[in-house]
Amino acid sequence: MHTAVDADTEIAMLTCSSIRMSFGGVPVLKGVDLTLLPGTVTALAGENGAGKSTLMKIASGQYRPDEGLVEVRGETLAAGNIRAASDLGVAIVPQELASIPELTVYENLFVGRELRTTLRTLNRGAMIRQARQSLLEFGVDLDPTVRMGKLPVGIRQIIEIVKATSRGARVLLLDEPTSAIPEREVAQLIEVVRRLRDQGVAILFTTHKMEEIRAMADRVVILRDGTLVADAALTEITDDGIVTAMIGRELDMLFPELPPADDAIVLTVRDLVISHGDAPISFTVSRGEIVGLAGLVGAGRTELIECIYGIRKPAAGTVTVNGRLLRHGRPRTSIDNNIAIVPEDRKGAGAVLSMSVLDNATLPRIGAFSAFGILRGKSRRQAIETAMRSMRLKSNGLGQNLENLSGGNQQKVVLGRWLTGKVDALLLDEPTRGVDIGARSEIYRIITELSASGMAVLMASSDMPEILSLSHRALVLRDHAVVAELARDQLSDAAVQDTIFRLASGQDTRATSQATPTTITKEIDR
Repeated sequence: MHTAVDADTEIAMLTCSSIRMSFGGVPVLKGVDLTLLPGTVTALAGENGAGKSTLMKIASGQYRPDEGLVEVRGETLAAGNIRAASDLGVAIVPQELASIPELTVYENLFVGRELRTTLRTLNRGAMIRQARQSLLEFGVDLDPTVRMGKLPVGIRQIIEIVKATSRGARVLLLDEPTSAIPEREVAQLIEVVRRLRDQGVAILFTTHKMEEIRAMADRVVILRDGTLVADAALTEITDDGIVTAMIGRELDMLFPELPPADDAIVLTVRDLVISHGDAPISFTVSRGEIVGLAGLVGAGRTELIECIYGIRKPAAGTVTVNGRLLRHGRPRTSIDNNIAIVPEDRKGAGAVLSMSVLDNATLPRIGAFSAFGILRGKSRRQAIETAMRSMRLKSNGLGQNLENLSGGNQQKVVLGRWLTGKVDALLLDEPTRGVDIGARSEIYRIITELSASGMAVLMASSDMPEILSLSHRALVLRDHAVVAELARDQLSDAAVQDTIFRLASGQDTRATSQATPTTITKEIDR
């Protein structure tokens, strides 16, 4: 990978030396050293809880370490002083964006350093012109007067990067920059990172996705349990080597072997129309079968799952489970008919982070654990303990709040809480979003074990390896319609990823929204 460096290559942009940090007596960082050089992109990898975000917050002046030193271009950073870090050219774009949605794009870019006329009034015209020029330099062509809250998350993320660099940042820290943005915006973000690298900026970013490490980074630094366990040029370490360093053990098989599916149909979707004007969707999911939903952002995967579960009311069509017709728009009916759901937005729709594991796991079946409006504590605790044990949940007990768990363990709670009762059909929407590689392996094992127990599983995912490796069949969606159905043997074909992309994007003209999946599958086979 090309690396652009200037004459100051010998001078590190940022150096962290022997950083130690504890919270509540629990060590989070145990003497970590890190050096960032100009014109380089470094991936900071590690499982959730490894200490990545803490290290970034120390480097950006947000946290004061218990021990250790941070230097920026040879100058010691005053510990725990974010203004001093900013003055020295260090900027951080956090996972939870700090933009002000009520303000316009240009107002966000200039907040705190507004341009003024000779009369000391706001020079809005000059700010708009400069904002437009700054955005264009990063390939973003939009009206700077549009309100920030109306923009997609990915564009807002890039605007935050533009704001940081326009204020002179030479060290840029990106915490999970792609965790909540669609693929097309990821590509734009990658291009922005490359431009900054070529301008000599030192960039450190975290991600759970191996393909993004390969696309952006020159080097990878790996933390495990607060200790730096690897620091290598990307050309000198394999994907397996990265994973092994992260989790401390060989990951022999990320995806477990798929159990055989039954012929007994559990879930039937017949002529379902998501919105008026869409083509009807029909398919079945059998007992023990995992059916993957592939497609680009906006294809209708989430909307289809929401229609099946009752969160969204379809324009037409039917959904049956074990031959029982479900009433549209009634999630309670789905629960009563043993349908479980794990939504895409874990934090917003899947869990209450300020509540305990016990209370979160109680929510879907609260009626089963209560009598005359009073919770039956003992039976509730026993059932949830059993369910969480099957999930191999790592926590300090059922009383721990979800906000203090890793993303993978939060997802285990959202999934495992359904196992306090019978589940015939399981709907999964992006089941491993925001989950590190070690926890992904465990979640894949859980999904296959649940299918082996007889559940019919419908899984929407934008992670292509998940679709290809975890599905007995896959349906490709485009424009709220199924445009192809691929059998298991087709999913193992070397060219299948390109085939799915062409179908999902409409580049394959043989696939139309009015064609049936069977017809398209036969055409692909030819």
